[in-house]
Amino acid sequence: MPSFQYFVASSLDGYIATADDQLDWLLQFDGFDGGKESYDAFMAEVGCLVMGSGTYAWLMEHEPGNWPYPDTPCWVFTHHELASPEGADITFVRGAVGEFVEDLKEQARGRNVWIVGGGVLAAQFADAGSLDEMIVSIIPVVLGGGKAVLPMTGPTPPLELTSSRTLGRGIVELRYNFGGQPA
Repeated sequence: MPSFQYFVASSLDGYIATADDQLDWLLQFDGFDGGKESYDAFMAEVGCLVMGSGTYAWLMEHEPGNWPYPDTPCWVFTHHELASPEGADITFVRGAVGEFVEDLKEQARGRNVWIVGGGVLAAQFADAGSLDEMIVSIIPVVLGGGKAVLPMTGPTPPLELTSSRTLGRGIVELRYNFGGQPA
């Protein structure tokens, strides 16, 4: 059965981007030991992607002409009219995330659904009781502010740590079972 997973990198103080959506602090860590292996193993289990329009816009700006997920269906939650890159399998939707959970599971065809970003969208899935697992790589940088990793409306029940491991350059990957229960 497909799991809804939030696979993300976060600063030590809990931010996934600066307030103006900059990722230079993260991109300086490209190529760290264990990073590619972790990402490849994760992606091998992904059947569908979900992202917000901000993440989609960032990809369009920073990866012009190069859709990074050519073989994976992607759903973008947006209130805007957006164009998709040629050859990309992208569905644009609007509405509450809970309305699309069954469609996303079907699209994933027995594999997992990756909630790519951002944190607000992942929090909506968590608030709806549809976030099963959070895999966060803690990057040893303090931003002091920015876009929160998971800006939820209230506290969660305790999460279950299912694994932790140290990767190169002081990065720690933590996997939590979110339990899929509404907060």
